[in-house]
Amino acid sequence: MNDLFLYFGIESWKPAVAVLLLPPVPFIVLVLLGARVLARRWALGWLLVVLGVLGLWLGSTWAVGNALTNWLVTPPRALTEGDLNELRRAPKTAIVVLGGGRRVLSPEYGVSQLNPRSIERLRYGIWLSRETQLPLVYSGGVGHGAPAGPTEAEIATRVAEREFRQPLRWTEAESRDTRENAIRSVALLQAQGIEQVVLVTHGYHMRRATRNFTRAIAAAGVRMDLVAAPMGLPASGRLDAIDWMPTAEGFQQVRLALHEWIGLLAGA
Repeated sequence: MNDLFLYFGIESWKPAVAVLLLPPVPFIVLVLLGARVLARRWALGWLLVVLGVLGLWLGSTWAVGNALTNWLVTPPRALTEGDLNELRRAPKTAIVVLGGGRRVLSPEYGVSQLNPRSIERLRYGIWLSRETQLPLVYSGGVGHGAPAGPTEAEIATRVAEREFRQPLRWTEAESRDTRENAIRSVALLQAQGIEQVVLVTHGYHMRRATRNFTRAIAAAGVRMDLVAAPMGLPASGRLDAIDWMPTAEGFQQVRLALHEWIGLLAGA
């Protein structure tokens, strides 16, 4: 499906398609469809309404969001101290942070800013860079359908220097999605003689990110190893009753897991 978007030159449609496929839209359609058929087929109508309402409820809970993340996108484990020790001794290695979005203007700062996902990734990448003394790269331009303005890489450069006192070694500011993150980052690092990439992104996004980087490395015909450095992983443990209650966090986690799963199915 992703190849079809590329073939017809309609990559900018991907955000709109995602809105239609992800909750709450499918469940709202079920409710409306159920209401429409109630007068003619009472049992089927109520079944659709109940399924729609149940989907809206469960699709907004942390319990379901956590389960979908583990089942559908299977994030890898976090790096351990042993992993960090190996990276401290690794030659020709760089840390690549993948962008996750931006805000064209944050009124409280008076300038553009990274969105919360991007800030979380950048923060972890900077922490890894300080722990391992490896050079840091940020990859991110302006996403499909996003308004014009500073690129994520430009914003990340400012944030890293001013707020974290950790300058970036390199930036990649042309990519619009994960596929282009991979292609352009591999080309950049190949020119710098890098032979191993420590890839930083959220756990739910890591499977799709590593797949794209693996493809980009193969297409470039270079020798480059990948080390997954996921962050934002959900803590394991017993679920409480509150985890089955609808929350904004639960709704977002369900959408993120389904978004990544659909992206995997579509080849994105």
